[in-house]
Amino acid sequence: MNLELAAELCIRFEGFVGKPYLCPANVATIGYGSTYYANGTKVTLNDPPMSQKEAYALLMVELEHTYLPGVVRNCPILLTDEKKCNAIVDFAYNLGAGRLQTSTLKRKINANDWEGAKEQLMLWTKGGGRVLPGLLKRRTAECALLD
Repeated sequence: MNLELAAELCIRFEGFVGKPYLCPANVATIGYGSTYYANGTKVTLNDPPMSQKEAYALLMVELEHTYLPGVVRNCPILLTDEKKCNAIVDFAYNLGAGRLQTSTLKRKINANDWEGAKEQLMLWTKGGGRVLPGLLKRRTAECALLD
């Protein structure tokens, strides 16, 4: 499956930081929001910087080998629609596949209830109890791929 749309969303909403940093959740992160390297080791604040090319390669490995399998395991219906699958892969990259696994969003997707799925996506726009503009834009972009 082509994951370019998911990668584009991740790049747009995660942004690129070449040096390791602490994300808002206080987790060491690098590149386009990666917290682990392709070999499974955790990112640390002492790691060397990476280029955008390296960050993109790492993002694609994560999307293909971690997030796509998690999405397909929870929502096998998405195997037949690449665009919708890319939207949910971006959601999983942003919030974790575990959030999808226990969500009403998963039930809506598997029931082919795309309007309900959009409503569910739009519930995931808050951080610290308030709507965050970046999350609102990201969920809106994901919803657009569900049309």
